[in-house]
Amino acid sequence: MNEYSFNKLQKRIRREAGNAIRDFGMIEEGSRVMVCLSGGADSYTMLDTLLYLQRVAPVSFEVVAVNLDQKQPGFPEEVLPGYLESLGVEYRIVQEDTYSIVKDKVPEGKTTCSLCSRLRRGILYRVAQELGADRIALGHHREDILETFLLNMFFGGSLKTMPPKLVSDDGRNVVIRPLAYCKEADIKAYAAAKDFPIIPCNLCGSQPNLQRQEMKALLQDWDRRFPGRLESMFRALGNAAPSHLLDHQLFDFPGLTPGGVDQSVGSGDHDETFAGNALDRSGEAVAVLRHFRNAPLSN
Repeated sequence: MNEYSFNKLQKRIRREAGNAIRDFGMIEEGSRVMVCLSGGADSYTMLDTLLYLQRVAPVSFEVVAVNLDQKQPGFPEEVLPGYLESLGVEYRIVQEDTYSIVKDKVPEGKTTCSLCSRLRRGILYRVAQELGADRIALGHHREDILETFLLNMFFGGSLKTMPPKLVSDDGRNVVIRPLAYCKEADIKAYAAAKDFPIIPCNLCGSQPNLQRQEMKALLQDWDRRFPGRLESMFRALGNAAPSHLLDHQLFDFPGLTPGGVDQSVGSGDHDETFAGNALDRSGEAVAVLRHFRNAPLSN
């Protein structure tokens, strides 16, 4: 890659990360951001970009890098500490043998990702509290978000994905994804140009027939045959219309009247008033149907 192409790529990634951070309010004045560094292209690019934004952003925030050493056989323990020390960035290496737990609990031939991610998430949440970090930054990019959307739709029966910003269930951690707008291809090209010391995940990469890999292949095929489709899909995730879907928890369908939604019913949060009014209307509808069923036909 020549210098001109690299500069364009770098500016694009930095711009898209900055836009995502701004659009979703990911980082605030005084935030302490725990950057989860796995050793993959995504997390290296995220750390590199956040360190740049730290220098130029209008708000002041701290960065601390964290790697979870899961004790996978052959994991080069010296690579990340050496790299982080060369940057002069604060970091912590957390050693937890989740590899043995996953291999013990997951039957042969079954995918390990679900259990592995739950264990990893719990550890990272705990470490964030120990470090006083109010933001946990993960390196998921645009394709990760689209793949998760398709996985949930095709295999989970739900319309959801990885949000760019999420508060944990216990309310103690805020997870952010600064690379949410960035393309996977751009990140791979940037990591290659920067010559980051990539560490592959043997636990994940060695698994055959992963559903996520199927979704990745599907998206790559669409992107090749139908340019612009992925961009349209990604825009759609930020352009939801609950009234044109089927989720009655998001939209008050029973409250619809000829004049619009009956505001006296509520906003579809299924409180007692909503449920009661919905039942009342249901009873009225049954009564009307019975009336017309039993009424004589007019000439």
